[in-house]
Amino acid sequence: MNCCGLLNAEKEPVPLKSVEVELEVRDHVATVVSTLNYENKEDKPLEAVFVFPLPGDAAVCHFSAKIGQTEIVAEVKEKQKAREEYDDALSSGQQAFLLEESDQSPDIFSLSVGSLRPGESASIRLEYVTELAVQADEGLRFCLPAVLNPRYQPRGSEDVCIQVTSVPASLVPYSLSFSARVSSPRPVSKVESNCPLDALQYLNTEQTQATVKLVGGHKFDRDVELLIYYKDAHQPTAVVEAGQASAKPGSLMGDPVVMLSLYPEFPQAVMSSVASCGEFVFLLDRSGSMDGSRIKSARETLLLLLKSLPMGCYFNIYSFGSSYEHIFPKSVEYSQKTMEEALKKIEEMGADLGGTEILEPLKHIYSQPCIPSQPRQLFVFTDGDVGNTKEVIHLVRKNSGSHRCFSFGIGEGASSALINGLAKEGGGHAQFITDTDRMQPKVMQSLRFALQPAVMDISVKWDLPKGVSVTALSPPITALFQGQRSLVYAQLTGQSSEAAEGCVTVKYSLAGHPSQNQLHFSLKPAEDTGLPVHRLAARTLIGSLEMEERESRGEQEEGVKKKVVELSVQSGVSSAFTAFIAVNKGDGEVLQGPLVVRNVPTPISESSLPKQPPRDPLLQLVSLQKASGCWVLDPALAAALGKTSRKVEKSKPASVNQEVWGTILALIWLHGFKMDAQEEWELLAMKAVSWLRAQNAPCVTECVEAGNALLGFNVQKDALGI
Repeated sequence: MNCCGLLNAEKEPVPLKSVEVELEVRDHVATVVSTLNYENKEDKPLEAVFVFPLPGDAAVCHFSAKIGQTEIVAEVKEKQKAREEYDDALSSGQQAFLLEESDQSPDIFSLSVGSLRPGESASIRLEYVTELAVQADEGLRFCLPAVLNPRYQPRGSEDVCIQVTSVPASLVPYSLSFSARVSSPRPVSKVESNCPLDALQYLNTEQTQATVKLVGGHKFDRDVELLIYYKDAHQPTAVVEAGQASAKPGSLMGDPVVMLSLYPEFPQAVMSSVASCGEFVFLLDRSGSMDGSRIKSARETLLLLLKSLPMGCYFNIYSFGSSYEHIFPKSVEYSQKTMEEALKKIEEMGADLGGTEILEPLKHIYSQPCIPSQPRQLFVFTDGDVGNTKEVIHLVRKNSGSHRCFSFGIGEGASSALINGLAKEGGGHAQFITDTDRMQPKVMQSLRFALQPAVMDISVKWDLPKGVSVTALSPPITALFQGQRSLVYAQLTGQSSEAAEGCVTVKYSLAGHPSQNQLHFSLKPAEDTGLPVHRLAARTLIGSLEMEERESRGEQEEGVKKKVVELSVQSGVSSAFTAFIAVNKGDGEVLQGPLVVRNVPTPISESSLPKQPPRDPLLQLVSLQKASGCWVLDPALAAALGKTSRKVEKSKPASVNQEVWGTILALIWLHGFKMDAQEEWELLAMKAVSWLRAQNAPCVTECVEAGNALLGFNVQKDALGI
């Protein structure tokens, strides 16, 4: 396999001893401070190199080193200059520290600690700011990436591959401690994690501030995920942050910046009409790292997706590894025949296609002509170990006018830059599914988004007092989904009175109806908050300019690059073209002789392969549903309901046909037995209800009563929606 820079660590001492992470969450913005403690226990001077993951959209805004009593704060400089300064310092016997973002993927950083003398300790502090994503259940998700899987470098790629030293999670030689402080205008109702936590401690009686800690002894077998829940969480808000006193007025850092969180509410009438058209293209990763429970879970998810598709739509399924395959030469109309054919192929899919080459199947999908009045929706399932992240995202962006892209990062260490980038540039929605999560609820939420009518003609209009002007810092909003947040950053230039108010209106057209949401906000800046909003705004703008740089050539390209470097240096936020550099120019003794390089290893996930559990009864029932939405009364259905065929036949009211009876029984079973998994079967149940209504069947009430008696439930007819 053409693997990206996997250097296995020899049995050599590792100078990194511990990592301490402090997380400060204010509403939906997280500030993360990581302290890395190094100690050289060898008898020769060392250079320690550590390649590690960070969230892909993080704004890294501070980097410093402390040796004894001396603290050296790094500056942001153009990347090549910073590297040269680092090398020059080391070759002249000085100490230097370099932090740089990988050229291929913004979620991988490299930290070089140059010349630790024998017996010397250093503590490195790095700080970043990131936005927390809203989950289906209204929780806010923070993820501290701890696992870095080797990235697969496609054949013929010209990119320099990322050198990563990896060890299995159980052999990581340093420790992790993690604590979080959460504050919000609204009470914090709970904090959950995929890792063991100490109990939540409230800091005030209103419960608007709380702290929580990770239980000691983290095993590095997974990323640390926190889910934070506030009471009545999602209200549109605006935060105005004052500029930096030392920065020039009129500049991004000198002016106030506003961050708007918008939650569009769509009219109920429009939302209840689920689209009955669309071209659904599913792209499934079948590289070797998807083996075991991941590929099984993906197969079960595809079963649920196929059963939930509306009649009259089109679909196709692609899968990829080092090569790619598709089930049909081009998308086909959804029918009982095509659905059965696809399900048969899905059953045979294994994680047996080698590497992770996602670019070629994407090119093939985009080369297919779109089907008139069937909007294309692309669903990508991958564990995200891709070396050419930027190239892949660029391709999706280029084709964003013709489709929406919904992405799913599967397992520990899935690249956040890839998964979030696909959805952001493809106007869709991203989900992360760790190895302990059920994939189905998250995927069905995205299918519900895909079936929502697309929001068109989105515009943002500002209404501000005289003398105040606005500069948008975020790219234009291209997608809005019910209940999902959109963030908008803007710079406010000019003077306004203390009590001044601004207003922002988001206009859009939904299923042909013009709609708008409005938000009034005070222009008075919040008291000193440490500039997280400015830094996130700068990161957003840097991201847009980096995209522009990929699309431009020649002189224009150089101009854009220069802009990124200027903005990065001015805001103190790193970019693909800059790095943080710190040199200890103190009067310490100059080091003589060569340095020994020590690579600090990162954990790779040890994919768990649990024993195959028996087939879930829900999936057993779902697999029997026909494409039209009905269930046929046969021995397989009786078995899935846990009854004998004779009993099921005998309880059937005389005037009712077998399909109506089978469908009503299946619906009662779902409502009576599987309410906890309702989001997984809701869409296919709606399809069954539509089918029943179309039959105009007699004595439905009698059937529901007989079905309840047979299955031992008491589900009301209204609850079934028939």
